[in-house]
Parts: sequence; C-alpha cells; structure tokens
Amino acid sequence: MFSFANVTPVDLSIGIEPDAVSEPWPAQVEYFDHEAGADLLASNLAAAGVDGVEGEDFPDGQGLAWEEVTAIPHTGTHLDAPWHYGPEVDGEPAKTVDEVPLEWCCGDAVVLDFTWKEVGGEITLEEIDEQLAALDHELSAGELVFIETGADDLWGTPEYLSAFPGMGAAATKHLVEQGIKVVGTDAYGFDKPFAEMGRRWADGEDESELWPAHFAGREVEYCQIEKMANLNALPRRTNVPVVTFPVVVEGASAGWVRPVAFVEDEDGSTADADHANDATGGA
Repeated sequence: MFSFANVTPVDLSIGIEPDAVSEPWPAQVEYFDHEAGADLLASNLAAAGVDGVEGEDFPDGQGLAWEEVTAIPHTGTHLDAPWHYGPEVDGEPAKTVDEVPLEWCCGDAVVLDFTWKEVGGEITLEEIDEQLAALDHELSAGELVFIETGADDLWGTPEYLSAFPGMGAAATKHLVEQGIKVVGTDAYGFDKPFAEMGRRWADGEDESELWPAHFAGREVEYCQIEKMANLNALPRRTNVPVVTFPVVVEGASAGWVRPVAFVEDEDGSTADADHANDATGGA
C-alpha cells in the first residue's frame, strides 16, 4: 500500500488568477478584507434577526476575510468530464463531472515527452507508441497519462494560448482503448490551438479538423486535464503516484482540480518540490 511517509508532494497545477492574460475567459475575484468582513458578518447577523451588531463590535474591528469568484470551471487547471465532449459516449449518456468515478482520478502516471513537437502540430498514435517504447513501458488499465509539451513555461503571457502541440483523435482513442481514463496536458488545450484548427478546417472544410481529440470522447469514455504544470519537475517518467480529484460542480462539464504527484524523498531534501511549487506561485 502506498504510504505518504517520506514522500514530497509536487504541485502539477495552475491556480485561478484574476484577470490572467493566459485565459481567454479570465476569472474575476472580488476581495473582502477583514474590516469589510466584519461589516458583512454584522449584516448577516441582522438578516438573521440579531440587531445592533456593528462591524466595530468584532475583535479589533475585524471579521473574516473572504472572496467572491466569478469563473468558468474550465479556468485554471481543470478536469473535463465526458459531458464536455457531447451528450453521449458510444450511445450511452455521458457523465458529468460529479459522476466521474474517483478511481479514474488517482493511480500511477506516465509522462510522455512532446517538448520536441512543433507548435500547432498534432500528436499521432505512432508518436504515442514511440514515446512509450522509449520508456520501455506498456500501459496498464487505470494508469493516467500526462502529455508534457513545456507550454506551462509560457503561463502569464498571451502566447500560452497558442504555442503548443495538441492531441489527435486517433492518439486519444488509442490511449483510452488501452484502459486509460484520464489524460492530462500542460498546455492550454488538449487539441491543437484554436487558430490552427480553424486554418486546417478552412483548407478543406473538413469537420474532423475541429476539436478532434475532444470529440473522440463521443466514441470512447475518458476525461482530460488541461493546464497542468511542472511535469518537468518529476524525477521519473513512469510509476508516478498522483491524485487528480476534481471539485464537484453538479451537472457540469468540468471541475477545477489540483493534481499532485508524490515523489519518494530519498535524501530528505524538498528543494525540487519547493522549486516546482514556486514555478506557479504554489497554485
């Protein structure tokens, strides 16, 4: 059984940041400090029938800080449920994020290196197999597969939205048909960048050029994690214990997730993990 003793957690996520330039639909966050929190709590008490309490009546005139967040569940690192791709998977109702089995979202991960792949390129079935062969690894049902593109280095810039390769339909189905239920990427999207898909469609008006990896999920059942980070901080490429549980949003197509890998701490040092967390502000 896996033990949390003598392991270092490595954060593989990007957080929800207000007005992030790397998000097409950035989150909005309204912050309430402790003084404002005291006034709000006093208002809550008044609404509950307790009159006379003012913000200044709280210790030091301070209440509880809080925030109001307006964001789509595809902001920051998130897990897309089968419902995101279509209403059915192979003729059966597609699962929403609250219906995704937790067993799908934890296990050993395999990290495939596509940092060499050209921007806008499509990752093929053959390239998936070549990377697995380079690792001398055969996939097992229940493993998670993460696609490392290096695009997370561009987080915080507009280029993050377009400078990455994406998965193809055949490559996606190939993984799922081997028992993989969760595939992640450190890029903005799982498919190729929007403009590249649009260009390819315009060349021949071929509908298969539009979100092919996503729409593969109408044939095979899987989840994808987008906007991961720090895959380069992992000391190995296979047999990496991870948890990727999504936040439950009832009936939704996605949920925010904070993937965490657990790396054996052989020398007692946590420097690598600390560096990884610093890379995204400990998001």
